[in-house]
Amino acid sequence: MAIDIPEDLIMLERSAVEEQRKALTEPYTEEAWAPWREAAAKFQAAVTAHAEAAGMSQSELEMAVKKAVLLPKPEDG
Repeated sequence: MAIDIPEDLIMLERSAVEEQRKALTEPYTEEAWAPWREAAAKFQAAVTAHAEAAGMSQSELEMAVKKAVLLPKPEDG
């Protein structure tokens, strides 16, 4: 069964991935990595809330979102 993924979860995960990319280009400091941790925490909170509201598995929803962001389907054309 396909999971209907809300666009806000896609955007939050994209933000977390981008912040991770930025953090990994710099030496570790609390300040440099804080945006990544904050973005990841926002994503996790949103996944938890959506999964609870929809009565679905949090882990399945999280995996579906990550797959959609990290392994997007090619555009038709």
